[in-house]
Amino acid sequence: MKTAVLTDSASYLTPEEAKAMNVTMLPITVIFGEEQFLENVSITSPEFYRRLHEEQQLPSTAQITMHQMQGAFDELSAAGYDEVICINLSSGITTFYENLCAYAPTVTEIKVYPFDSRKASAGEADLVRYAQYLVEQGEHAEEIMPKLLALRETIDLDFIVDNLSHLLRTGRISNTSALLGNLLQMKPMITFDEAGKLVVKGKERTMRRAFAHALADFEAAQAAADYPLQVTVIDGNSPAQSEQWTAKLRELQPDLTVIQSHIGPTLGVHVGEGVMGLLWSRDWRKELEKK
Repeated sequence: MKTAVLTDSASYLTPEEAKAMNVTMLPITVIFGEEQFLENVSITSPEFYRRLHEEQQLPSTAQITMHQMQGAFDELSAAGYDEVICINLSSGITTFYENLCAYAPTVTEIKVYPFDSRKASAGEADLVRYAQYLVEQGEHAEEIMPKLLALRETIDLDFIVDNLSHLLRTGRISNTSALLGNLLQMKPMITFDEAGKLVVKGKERTMRRAFAHALADFEAAQAAADYPLQVTVIDGNSPAQSEQWTAKLRELQPDLTVIQSHIGPTLGVHVGEGVMGLLWSRDWRKELEKK
């Protein structure tokens, strides 16, 4: 039994990392007017944010089609794979997972296991890394799926956005109280709820206060957990801010696993530029080191 792992570009794995792990990563389409781009293939994150500044017409996205998925399934089957675990962007902000669940039974050449990350970016990426690690240990999809569910339950995050205009425009924010976040000089804080939908959880007046709020949430999660946590600093075209947050976390907790990731075109369409976030989850690598 040969098992493959497939994800989408909203995981923000680098193409080099995906290739090194032998993970198939399909690009989501980003649309500016009449032009369509494949994320990280025909448009990079810097190019996207440049166009976001320059273009009058705001961008949108188009999810991966089942035709594209079938092409990937055909290639994996031809390479000798018997099954594939598909870990994709949260069903709370796209219908892709629902569509794949409906399509999967029609695929005959390879067994398809859809998995809803209920997250994005680093949360999705760590599920992919964990799945591929388990594959390399000789485990198969039916063994891996419940372990992915268990890891997903440990993932939480705080995102801080400059304003909610992009999320309101694209309809990706679900609680109507979100409008309160557009008060003058406020930094809305958002997270994924249990269903994988983006919701507003609070607001702060400055990014410094928002970081302190996110840090307090992370430390509370650490205190409540009976396993080690890792944390990822996520930025939307704010590398200097990411470096500052990363340095502060390492200063406060020298033994903490601190990773850096980013928000690229697909998520940038919905949250805009300048987003910062902390995402934390069970540090499964550290647990393995102790065994």
